[in-house]
Amino acid sequence: MKKLSNIIAFVLGLIFVVFGINFWAQFITIPSPPKDSAAAAFLGAMFSSGYLAFVKVFEVLGGLLLIFPKTRNYGLIVIGAILVNIVAFHVFLAGGLRDPLVFLCIIAYSILLYVARCGFCCLACCGSNCTCCQEGGSCSGEGQKSSCCSGEKK
Repeated sequence: MKKLSNIIAFVLGLIFVVFGINFWAQFITIPSPPKDSAAAAFLGAMFSSGYLAFVKVFEVLGGLLLIFPKTRNYGLIVIGAILVNIVAFHVFLAGGLRDPLVFLCIIAYSILLYVARCGFCCLACCGSNCTCCQEGGSCSGEGQKSSCCSGEKK
């Protein structure tokens, strides 16, 4: 499962890095929404205000964080916020989730989130990496430092 999650994280991270850089380099043609539509007005406001450039910086940063296993959980946090907004844009403004790439990103993100669930527990419980997950245990400190946080074997 570790190799599969590494491949999925690399592909998802690469998607976000490529589409983030595409904002400035424009090497992939992305169709514009119909003129006078809510989607066009929304994207126009985001573009003209500079907010879209701000989001694209975090898209590239989150994609790079996803690619490297040690920073993957942080990348999931950054990409999660962006992905929620992408899904909301498609559902509310673009007529639904018809884009297969968005659907692929949702599935890949869900798989990575499932695989990383223990890492988030360790971050919340211990504030760092812990050994609970490697041993098959769970982080049961409930906000306190538990034995798994110190790296001790149970």
